[in-house]
Amino acid sequence: MLIDIHAHMYKYPYPLSYDKEKDEFKLIFPNGEELIRLHDSLGIDRAVIVPLVNAEVYVPQSVGEVIEFANSSNGRFIPFCNLDPRVVWNSSDSDLGFLIDFYKRQGCRGMGEVLPNMEFLDPKMQNLFHHCENASFPLLFDLSGMKNKAYGIYDDEGLPQLDKCLERFPNLVFIGHGPAFWSELGTLREGESRFSYLTTPIEREGAVVRLMREHKNLWVDLSAGSGYYAMTRDIDFAGRFMNEFWDRIMFGTDICFAEVPEQLLINLLSDFHRSGVLSDEKYEAITHKNAERLLGI
Repeated sequence: MLIDIHAHMYKYPYPLSYDKEKDEFKLIFPNGEELIRLHDSLGIDRAVIVPLVNAEVYVPQSVGEVIEFANSSNGRFIPFCNLDPRVVWNSSDSDLGFLIDFYKRQGCRGMGEVLPNMEFLDPKMQNLFHHCENASFPLLFDLSGMKNKAYGIYDDEGLPQLDKCLERFPNLVFIGHGPAFWSELGTLREGESRFSYLTTPIEREGAVVRLMREHKNLWVDLSAGSGYYAMTRDIDFAGRFMNEFWDRIMFGTDICFAEVPEQLLINLLSDFHRSGVLSDEKYEAITHKNAERLLGI
């Protein structure tokens, strides 16, 4: 069984780019029917739909369309809600609790994908974390190594701000994702970019490993190229990482287009399982049971 912890759908996909020569728009994100077809082709049984509401890179969507789609799926899709931390008067004192409660009553099981280009320790981000912790909502985030550009919550090299948040909100499960997050699986070499997929072998453990050892409320999402390349840049290291933290690692896809992608991560996890790197228990935990436990499904 496969549960995708990180799926996207837009009821009304929109153009990411325009090809003048072909007079064609390149649409981003599958609609509901396309997502079902994609997941059927990949053998994915259930999925969490994470809406995108931060305007740094994507056109914001309605949380309602995600809830509507999930509620019509007979349990196959589970909705997350998402709130920009600047919503409700752009204040660090805004009461976001009533909004989270509203979405929780409509079936939402978590918050994400959270990716405003703000610092983890920004008071407005702290306010969002506080209300998610109160609601027992896990929070799936994308992390960035750049300020005032692109998307993702910003942290410095070594992830000191995330470290403080994990300590400050011990009952909030943070789900890490994105190139800048996974670049810290190993200690960064001089000149390595935190905004790229690193392919060099890992010489020493990085901040992600340290934080997962020190904070049981840090979980990880293997979706997208960032998760896949993090697990393939050093196969032996990845095997040790999965065996140590298997109870907080989750399978995901982060599919952003309607075309069927290669089954790279699915094949990788299957190879680890067949070769004995992952036991039955650990393989099943990563592919679906951790998500079931975290979300109570």
